[in-house]
Formats: sequence, structure tokens, C-alpha cells
Amino acid sequence: MVTIEIAPAKFNRYLSVLGRRRDGFHLLELVTTVLHGWQALTDELTVEIADELSLEIEGPESNGLIPDESNLVIKAWRALEKESGKVLPAKINLYKRIPFGAGLGGGSSDAAAALRAGNSIYELGLPSATLLRLAADLGSDVPLFLLGGTVHGKDLGQKVSKIKDFPLPPMLIAFPHIHLSTTSVYKAVSLTDNINPAHCPALEIGEVPPWRNDLTRAALKICPALGPVRDVLQNVGGDPLLCGSGSSWAAKFPSIADRDSALEGLLAWHPEWSIYTE
Repeated sequence: MVTIEIAPAKFNRYLSVLGRRRDGFHLLELVTTVLHGWQALTDELTVEIADELSLEIEGPESNGLIPDESNLVIKAWRALEKESGKVLPAKINLYKRIPFGAGLGGGSSDAAAALRAGNSIYELGLPSATLLRLAADLGSDVPLFLLGGTVHGKDLGQKVSKIKDFPLPPMLIAFPHIHLSTTSVYKAVSLTDNINPAHCPALEIGEVPPWRNDLTRAALKICPALGPVRDVLQNVGGDPLLCGSGSSWAAKFPSIADRDSALEGLLAWHPEWSIYTE
């Protein structure tokens, strides 16, 4: 028996740092869109029952990833085994298209896909609430991928609820092949950087969430090379927003024609970047 789960990337269209907990972790409010349909930013997890648990990683973004117990896919599988009280031997193949250290949630999405795949192939019957609890223990971004669509996140981002889908504007995502550590970015966050920490107003009035990311200044502080990438996107008519903790930038445009024109120029001028569209 074989099961296949897709693992799309995500885009935080609104990320506000509201404060800091006593344990040092930052309190957040997020509005996140799971990028369904962005094939070039979608990993695939293929699972079949086997005699022992193994993980193979391949694909264009597989370099540097280690298929051992530190991998989130294996951690998710072990969480299923612990919850079910069963050994769940399986051969897992992960095909990686989402770059790591890009702020696109690839590892978290892979973990969510592993939870779904294991629950399905072994017919564990674990309810959604249980899977969400396991996901939150794995990482603050993992639960949103279980919900899909557009998700509102609170606390560390792990307290999630599905909300009305807001259509994405014409946009592209540029990855300059710089890998940022999420932990390093959050360590660089100073609450004084946020002039006006605020809850997302659009959730109350039904409008599209603002284009906001309070991690931008911290990311630029530890990686100044991100600044020129932002500037290039502005120069081609885009309105850039850092993806998560970076290093990718999303840029929105007034129209699809404007986006496509900018894309053509970027591909010619910056062939060293990876650039994605729906």
C-alpha cells in the first residue's frame, strides 16, 4: 500500500510581533496563506508500509538535508508512534522543491504531510484535534499546514483557526539562495523595533489583511545582503514583503501583466535567484 501527500509552501501576509512571553518566545499574530497550486514550491511525500522506518530525500532542494532522527518528517512519524502506541515501519520518500532557510515553511509542511500520511496508511483514526496537538509540539508552523487555505495564528503561531480565504494579489516570490536561521532572526528582534505592535484589523472588518512583517528589520540586521534584493524588487515595480523570517521576498504588483513583465526582467538580470509564481 502506498500513499502520497503534497506539502505546499506558505506565505505570511501579516506577521505582527505583539510582545514576549516569560520564556523568551515572542507572541505573534499571523495571517498565513498555504500556497496550494504553486507546484514549484510543493514538496511530495510518498509512503509505503515496509519492514523498518527509513527516509530518503531527493529533489532540487535536497542538498544538505539529513534523513536522520533530527529531520521533522522522522520526528512527526515518531510522534505518531508514541501517540498510537504502535511501531509504524515505513519507507518514506521526500521530494524537496521548497528551499530551506527561505521563510516558506518547507520543513513544517513536510512534517504535517507525514502526520497525515501515517494516520492514513496505518488507519490510526486519530482525530483532527489530536493531529493538531502533535503538530504544535513539532513546531509552531506545523499546525497551519494541517488546516490549509488561509489561517489565523496566535501565541507563537501554533494556535490556529481557519478563516475566510483572501485572494493573493498578482505576486512572485524571489529566493536569493541565502539561508537564514529562524532562531537567529528572532534573537535579533527588539520589541522597540515595532513602533505600533497591533492586532490584524482586517479580521474584524472583513478587508484584506495589511501587507506586514515585523521580522523584517531583524532579518536585515543579521543579513544586510537581503536589502539589495528588496531594492531590486521595488525597482521593477513590486511591493516586497519578507517571507516569514526570510530570506525569500514576496513582491505584489498592480496586475498580472506588471508581474509578468517584472518576472521577465528578473530572470534575465538575476539568473542566480530562484523566482516562483503560481
